[in-house]
Amino acid sequence: MGTITFLLVLSFLVFFHELGHFLAARYYGVTVHVFSIGFGRQVYSKVWRGTKWQIALIPLGGYVKMKGQDDTKPGLQEAGNDSYNNKTPWQRIVILFAGPFANFLLAAILYFVIALAGANSLSPTVGKIQENSPAFRAGIKEGDVIKRINNFDIKTWEELGSIIRSSDGSLKFFIERNGQIIPKTINPHISDAQNIFNENIRKRMIGISPAPKLVTIYHDPIGALGYSWDKTIESSKMIFQGVQKLIQGIIPSSEIGGVITIGKVISDASESSIIALFAITALISVNLGVLNLLPIPALDGGHIMFNLYEIIARRKPSDQVFMFMTIGGWVILGSLMLLGIYNDINRLLG
Repeated sequence: MGTITFLLVLSFLVFFHELGHFLAARYYGVTVHVFSIGFGRQVYSKVWRGTKWQIALIPLGGYVKMKGQDDTKPGLQEAGNDSYNNKTPWQRIVILFAGPFANFLLAAILYFVIALAGANSLSPTVGKIQENSPAFRAGIKEGDVIKRINNFDIKTWEELGSIIRSSDGSLKFFIERNGQIIPKTINPHISDAQNIFNENIRKRMIGISPAPKLVTIYHDPIGALGYSWDKTIESSKMIFQGVQKLIQGIIPSSEIGGVITIGKVISDASESSIIALFAITALISVNLGVLNLLPIPALDGGHIMFNLYEIIARRKPSDQVFMFMTIGGWVILGSLMLLGIYNDINRLLG
């Protein structure tokens, strides 16, 4: 069941990505010959409105084949206003960007649904307390629920941390304990910590960790829009930063995961709840959007880079340069995929 869910989710994400390219291409009048989910041998196909819609044997991606666009033939020229190569560079950029944009849009839609259905977050309930920390000296106890800080109502642990980190000076905490609200004045201190990339940082803290308790937050449609926007932006930033840290060597290459890791994460989420499945699908969708925008030839970002070059230099890159860089891009992508699979196997054997 987990494998089926993985394939369905991956196919859905690929379909949405390619649909973005397809709709933008058709908007500009470009003929799309093939819309494929998967690569390799054709399993099913149907011709509809001049496009062959097909499902192929290898479900790890997909593509739209447009008239006048072929990575293996960079000098391809096909006559007619319905040809991709006859569109302006800006129009081609819109067509290319539409795929990643569709992934961001899908993530936003999923986060919107999650917000309406009830988003799970850590409760602002105190777990462990560091000895001699500001919270310890203020008399905070395990099981206390932080209801308000200054004039801000607290519903989740994330809100609690955000207010502490962005504040200055002392804070007025209102703690719920045994049905009573108890005010506490706490002055956070700057302390050593680690971020999600295991980097050593310094931030304002009061010396508490959360209890393993979840709270479900329901949003009205307006609130859900805000939640959807924030989560999509937050996820995008996290993945962009992750790629940056990987390039800088801060994140070791052993942390790269492949299709096995993705499949396991999706399978585990599907067994947990539909909300968990939506959440992981949204995160993977953002991941696809971000990665496809990287300026690597063979990806959307690489093709956008070629078109920007054409706008600036007022000429296209030579066919030789285009082929050389595209092959280099495929080598990079293939190497990353093999590394991900190698790491997956090591984790399974370990």
